[in-house]
Amino acid sequence: EMLRTAVCAVLLLGSLPSPAAASQGHVSVILLGATGDLARKYLWQGLFQLYRDHASGGHSFTFHGAALTAPERGQRLMFDVLKKLSCPPDEPPDRCAVLKDQFLRLSQYHQLNTAENYTALNTEIEMLLRQEGLKEAGRIFYFSVPPFAYTDIARHINSSCRPPPGAWLRVVLEKPFGHDLESARELAAELAGFFREEEMYRVDHYLGKQAVAHILPFRDQNRQFLDPIWNRHHVERVEIVLKETVDAKGRTSFYEQYGVIRDVLQNHLTEALLFLTMELPGNVSSAGEVLQRKLQGFQSLRGLAKGSAVLGQYAAYGGHVREELQQAQGYVSTTPTFAGVLIHSDSLRWEGVPFLLTSGKALDERVGYVRVLFKNRAYCPQSGTLRDAGSSQCKAKQIIFYIGHGALNTPAVLVSRNLFKPVMPASSWKEAAVQPELHVFGQPLSDYYVYSPVRERDAYSVLISNIYHGRKDFFITTENLLASWEFWTPLLDSISHQSPRLYPGGVENQHLLDFEMVGGELAFALAEPIELLQPKAPTPSDYKTIQAKYRQSPLVSAWAEELVSQLASDMERAASSAVARAGHFHLALSGGSSPVVLFQQLARHHYAFPWRYTHIWLVDERCVPLADPESNFFSLHNHLLQSVRVPYFNIHPMPVHLNQRLCVEEDRGTELYAKEIAALVANASFDLVLLGMGADGHTASLFPHSENGLEGAQTVVLTESPVKPHQRMSLSLPLINRARKVFVLVLGKGKHNITSLISRVGHEPRKWPISGVSPSSGRLVWYVDYEALLG
Repeated sequence: EMLRTAVCAVLLLGSLPSPAAASQGHVSVILLGATGDLARKYLWQGLFQLYRDHASGGHSFTFHGAALTAPERGQRLMFDVLKKLSCPPDEPPDRCAVLKDQFLRLSQYHQLNTAENYTALNTEIEMLLRQEGLKEAGRIFYFSVPPFAYTDIARHINSSCRPPPGAWLRVVLEKPFGHDLESARELAAELAGFFREEEMYRVDHYLGKQAVAHILPFRDQNRQFLDPIWNRHHVERVEIVLKETVDAKGRTSFYEQYGVIRDVLQNHLTEALLFLTMELPGNVSSAGEVLQRKLQGFQSLRGLAKGSAVLGQYAAYGGHVREELQQAQGYVSTTPTFAGVLIHSDSLRWEGVPFLLTSGKALDERVGYVRVLFKNRAYCPQSGTLRDAGSSQCKAKQIIFYIGHGALNTPAVLVSRNLFKPVMPASSWKEAAVQPELHVFGQPLSDYYVYSPVRERDAYSVLISNIYHGRKDFFITTENLLASWEFWTPLLDSISHQSPRLYPGGVENQHLLDFEMVGGELAFALAEPIELLQPKAPTPSDYKTIQAKYRQSPLVSAWAEELVSQLASDMERAASSAVARAGHFHLALSGGSSPVVLFQQLARHHYAFPWRYTHIWLVDERCVPLADPESNFFSLHNHLLQSVRVPYFNIHPMPVHLNQRLCVEEDRGTELYAKEIAALVANASFDLVLLGMGADGHTASLFPHSENGLEGAQTVVLTESPVKPHQRMSLSLPLINRARKVFVLVLGKGKHNITSLISRVGHEPRKWPISGVSPSSGRLVWYVDYEALLG
């Protein structure tokens, strides 16, 4: 009755069309989660904007707020929000007051919990339409609720609250859409049982940000300028950044499940990335064509590995988690609140161009932007005055899609004046007034052509309008969603237990979160200050009394970063000594995860290493093709060999792949490697063998109770691993023990138990192969970090 009265009142007031015109149809908007945080901050304002824009456009509306809250309290909470709705400054106050009153009259609260509640809502909508002689155009259900509630709500809508044939249904889904690829697939399959793909609108509100939404139109309208330069030959790098000053307090329950990569990079920043990298379709207004190009863009992205990211966590986050989630005082969270990720595309257009995605909380400023920085080959010998002119070719050349906040505090598109004057649609973008005091990336605003929106609009208002008009190119399809999770899930899995760098927050971060690109990977530029570690954590000075022996051999111990640096220096000294003595250096390297940081250290900081005279051998290898990411050689190549100048013929991968077969005994791969060692390495005695230690006491690929390699004359053997890939090739223990030097690297808390155990056992290689490492005439040195040594 209330809704019927409201529709009549609005018709009488004249802001809606006459009953005859209203026959174009009635739209019912149902906002689920109507009293929640998102609804209060953005969604009701967006729905009011929709009503203001279209109240006289041929459709009539009713708005149904819904939640689990009991009717009386729910209605009170909802109307408290509605009373605070506002109009833009250019709206005449009288008209604003009338529209707001109409909107309040057309809005009604419902408790939606049971199937009967949905049936009652459906009956109410149908009754209103009959009584007013209105035809139903469609229904919008906006799911502003946690994803775990999606399936039950979808079932109720499908069974008892669909509009009749001839009217459309649009279901709006907020992120997060799953937690990884598997959960996203499950959720997508469940929803597909109730809704057709064209009925679902998955929201990424960044697609409603005006600067982001204009990337494709900008590229399309400026093809004449961009076609020659929008490629790897001219673009130096691309930065996609979203920085926040707020922390995660009050949201730690969500953040502990998702973290910054799932919250921001996997969706918002990835969508911006694709708008930049995808090939332009013939028609940028065609949702289908844009989707196909985006999917092709995903396929060209190079897979992410652990070294593709740097992670941080603001120092107070752990306390927020313990307080809000009532965790024990000793609970330590590894959830990142800051991430920098390096992405490469293997497309012909973008091969070799680094795309840097960065986001974090508790940073020094709130700002978002997409920055395309072009290479500059100009040298300008003229005077400083001419060189500093805005159009000088020596100035940085860049295109910036400024999402908002920061120095400009508004969405904007900026193009360096020494590039070109862009074509911009006058109906929606205007050239901004020059503010000489403002600087963007170190340059005065006068160095750019600057455009801002004619009318600044909230992202949710833009998206709600697109939902109303049925425009799907601003939303995430199921294919798009799964492609994104397929790209990001391997990285998320690889960093799931990685400890992020602690940072104090705000301006105090200084340069602590600066990172650099080295050898195709990312690394923080500065060492982590010890004072940022937990107050109870011991410092290196506490360990001066540690004995310098482990299993009667020399022990070097430090924090992991310092330890790896020391090991790399010791290896360089050993190499230089061997080259001075014999003219060459034979180095055998183990696989696994521990040596990766060492390889990176050697590649980045040891330019005096005598690589030209070094022979690289493998201690062990997995029986997979050498180009397989599981291969130890693949890891060695990615993290070290491609960054240093080792002669091609000095690199000796293990022959695990012969005659198009893997580690088949009849192919005699072990004999081939043994003969190669015997031919090149004097007395088959390596100058240095680098080993690791597994949590079960294995070393190389020699496992407890191994049938091969622990004793006997055979120097290279095939073994069986308890984990996949099961087949391995390995140097034998007798061959390892003929080395001049053996270094064993042990890192991380996960190795503490085995480190303690091995310190007490004797020579029992069948139980613990590492205990059999004892060079007959050489030197064994243990490099064990504090976490592995002391837990």
